[in-house]
Amino acid sequence: MNAKIPAESIQDLTAQIDQLFHARSVAIVGVPRGMKTGKLFLMALLDQGFDGRIFPVNPRAKEIDGLKAYPSVTAIDQPVDLAIVLVPSHNALDVVRECAARGVKGAVLFTAGFRETGTSQGRDLEQELLQAARAGNMRLIGPNGMGLYSPQTGLSFFPGMSKEPGPVGMISHSGSLANILGRMAGQRAIRFSKVVSSGNECDLTAADFLAYLGNDPDTGLIGAYIEGIKNGPDFIHALRQASLKKPVIIWKVGLTAEGSRASASHTGALAATPEIWQGVLRQTGAIPVVGFEALVDALMGFSLLPANPGNRMAIISGPGGLAVSAAEACGRQQIHLADLSSATRSELAPVIAASGTSLRNPVDVSLEAHFNLDIFFHTARTLSRDPGVDAIMVIGCGLSPEANEQYAEGLSQVYREFKKPILAVKIPGFELEYAQRLCENGIAFFDSAERAVDTYALALHYWAWRGQRSGGA
Repeated sequence: MNAKIPAESIQDLTAQIDQLFHARSVAIVGVPRGMKTGKLFLMALLDQGFDGRIFPVNPRAKEIDGLKAYPSVTAIDQPVDLAIVLVPSHNALDVVRECAARGVKGAVLFTAGFRETGTSQGRDLEQELLQAARAGNMRLIGPNGMGLYSPQTGLSFFPGMSKEPGPVGMISHSGSLANILGRMAGQRAIRFSKVVSSGNECDLTAADFLAYLGNDPDTGLIGAYIEGIKNGPDFIHALRQASLKKPVIIWKVGLTAEGSRASASHTGALAATPEIWQGVLRQTGAIPVVGFEALVDALMGFSLLPANPGNRMAIISGPGGLAVSAAEACGRQQIHLADLSSATRSELAPVIAASGTSLRNPVDVSLEAHFNLDIFFHTARTLSRDPGVDAIMVIGCGLSPEANEQYAEGLSQVYREFKKPILAVKIPGFELEYAQRLCENGIAFFDSAERAVDTYALALHYWAWRGQRSGGA
C-alpha cells in the first residue's frame, strides 16, 4: 500500500500527458461524413475553437465539413500529436500500429469491445493494442473513453462544452458523465482546467492522471468519478500526494454487488469493498461524495469557498421551518451555530419585525423580507461584520423574476464588500432564475440547506486533515 513512483518516472509521465493536453494537431480516424456518433468529435473541436490542425481520416471521403480528408494516418503529410480512433475494435489494432509508426504522441480509443467484454479475445486484443503503442513510445487513453477536454487549448470531446477555463481538473471513467458535467457546470460557475474520460485504462490510468493533475499549476481542485482501480498501491500513493496539495473529490461507485457488476460490464473495472474504500479515504484525505448532485455541489463549493473556512455558521431565513432544518443539519455535521454579538442583535432589531421573528441564530426575517429584500441584505451585511461569524447561509428569494435579479445582485454586493462566505439556498417551489449569477459572483448556490451544510462540512474536514498533515507526505 506504499508503492511509490520514482520521481523521474513522474516527470516523464507528466511531460507525456502534458503533450497530449497541449496537442496542436489532431487526426480523427474513422470520422463519418454523415451525422453519426463519431462526428461529435469533429464537431466538438470546431465548436471549442481548436486552432491547431484537424485531420479527418476516412478513405471514402475527400473532404468532411470543409476540411481535407485523408485515407489513412500515413497519408497525412504533417506531424500529428494526437489521434482519436473511432474505427471498430477489429480494425483498431492496425490503426494504433500505423499511429505508432507515424510518431503520433498519443491516441484516444473511443472504440469499445475489449477487456470489458469479459472474453479472452477482448483481453488479448487490448494487450496487443498496448504492446503496439509502447513499441512506438505512444500513450493510449481508453479504450471506451472520450479522451481530453481543455478549454485553454481548445481540445474537446463533445460540442457545447464551456469555453472558459478554470481551476477544476476532472478524471472520469464515464464519458457521458464527463460530457454532462462539461455542458452544465457553467451554471454553477465550475470552470475546468483539464478533463479526461479515461475509459478502460489499458495504458494511462486514473493514478497517472491524479499524479499529473496534482502537479498541474492550472489545476487547484480535482474531481473524479471512479468505477474501479487497476493498481491499488499506485492509486493510493497518487491520491494522497495530490490531496496534500489540493482537494480531491471522488465519487466512487462499484462498492455494492450491484454496482460492481454494472461497472465491470461498463469498463471491465475491478471494484473495492466499502471497508477497503473507507481505509483508502482515511489514508489519503480524499473527499468522498455519493451521486451526481453531490459531486456538482462539492465541485462548486470547493471552487468558491476559501481555504480553511471557519466552523461558525450564521443562518438567515424567511421560512421558519427551513431555518430549523438548517440548524439541525449543522448539528448533524458538527458545525457550530455562531453566537451573535449583542452589537449585531442591536443593529438588526430596528430592521426585523418584533413579532414572528428571531434575532438569534438562526435569524428569522419572516415573510416580510421577501417583499422587502433590503431586510435580507441588511441582515447579511450585519452578520458579515460580526467577527464571531465565519460563514452565512441565506435561505430566501424574491417573488418575481425581477425581484430575484435584485436578490442576486444584493447578496453579491454584500459578498463583494466583505468576502465572507455566503451560501445561498433555494426555497422549494420558488425557482431562483439567477442562481448562475450568484455562483459567478462567488456565492455558492444549493437546492437545500442540507446539501449546503454537507458540502461545507466536506470543506471543513478536508482542510482539518490537510492542516494536521501539512508537510508530511
